[in-house]
Amino acid sequence: MVEDRGAARQQESPGQGAGADAVELEYWPVVADFTSALKARRGISKAGRRQYWVLGGMAVVAALQGQRALNGHGESLILAIWLVVCIPLLLLSPWLMGRQFQRLAGRQGTFRVTVTDAGVTVATDNSTTELNWVAQPRYRETKDVFAMFSSDKNATAFTVLPKRAVRAPEDVDRLRAILDRNLNRV
Repeated sequence: MVEDRGAARQQESPGQGAGADAVELEYWPVVADFTSALKARRGISKAGRRQYWVLGGMAVVAALQGQRALNGHGESLILAIWLVVCIPLLLLSPWLMGRQFQRLAGRQGTFRVTVTDAGVTVATDNSTTELNWVAQPRYRETKDVFAMFSSDKNATAFTVLPKRAVRAPEDVDRLRAILDRNLNRV
């Protein structure tokens, strides 16, 4: 059984208690942040796992089509065109979606994020959002970001915490410790 650490916590405001254990990040969103988070999301969302199956199926079809062409049997031009179009689109989809997310987020200006044991506060030039751990109870770490995800099967809501945005290198370890205490690593 998966332990829901966030539900057991007090429902205090994430902005409260920003003391010694607070980690602050400040950054302008870039495409690479969102691309990294979307690739991480592929591994935990039902739709993302389905994309892996589709890619595998397309690879098998491409291999069979290549074998048929080498053996001198007829080749399907329509199938070849679909493979040439669909495989790159599936492979590039995190980057393409990351560009769209970056355009939307870029309109918000600079992101200032505070992470404490109470939750996450995201402030931009235009808005402020407070998230308790229950809102996004799981996370995944990549080389470049920590990505927090909602608990629904497709992880529709996510928050990106870029490692490049911490104020000091040791803050990455402190941030990981806070996330480990309050969220489930997936």
